[in-house]
Amino acid sequence: MKTFSTLFKTEVKLSIRHLDAILFGVLFPVGIALLLGAIYGSKPAFEGAGYTMLQQSFGAFATIGICATGLMGLPLVLADYRHKKILKHYKVTPVSPSTLLVIQVLISFMLAVISATCTAIVSIAIFGYSMPGSIIKFILSFLLLTVTIYSIGMLVASLAPNIKIANLACTLLYFPMLFLSGATVPYEIMPGALQSVSDIFPMSQGIKLLKAASLGLPVGDMFIQIVIMAVISIICIALSIKFFKWE
Repeated sequence: MKTFSTLFKTEVKLSIRHLDAILFGVLFPVGIALLLGAIYGSKPAFEGAGYTMLQQSFGAFATIGICATGLMGLPLVLADYRHKKILKHYKVTPVSPSTLLVIQVLISFMLAVISATCTAIVSIAIFGYSMPGSIIKFILSFLLLTVTIYSIGMLVASLAPNIKIANLACTLLYFPMLFLSGATVPYEIMPGALQSVSDIFPMSQGIKLLKAASLGLPVGDMFIQIVIMAVISIICIALSIKFFKWE
């Protein structure tokens, strides 16, 4: 336990030095919430809606941290550690490489939670945000989306032969999901053609589920989204385990 604690503290300090995770994972979603809140204020999401634009979009803002840590942070760190032979060196130490993987996943998840929490604090303190739906369903939806996105990130880390390929793959996954899944630009205001493109991404399915949970809409209607994310998670995790290399 002491070894785990020591390594965890060391990895946390190393992750803090990389400001990209803080900038894109924490500050960026807070900035998007501030911008949308300033533009729409307490205006209803649409004429006759029983909730505001901010309430409708909060679930999307909460996913930006997941996207940043799962598609940029986690896979790139693991690919870099493999490239620098760090995972290989851990084989001759009391710390197993799997322990390092667990710690990296835990740190990434902590950043995602901090991101969602900061976004919630800003939305509540400045714009008076309140969640009409169930916080429990929201948390469960958040966890499911986290597993889905992290499993995709782990698959990239497993298949990428080097850090350059990993960086390219992460970039091609991260930016389309960030800007086209409804995480930054509200899905509801996208043109029909762009919504069709958005529906391809698993991130979009997770955002729809989070919106339903946060707005108090029937989550049972999101059965297809849940199945899609569960299937993607299972496939990516299985492939990650099969193809993952320590060196």
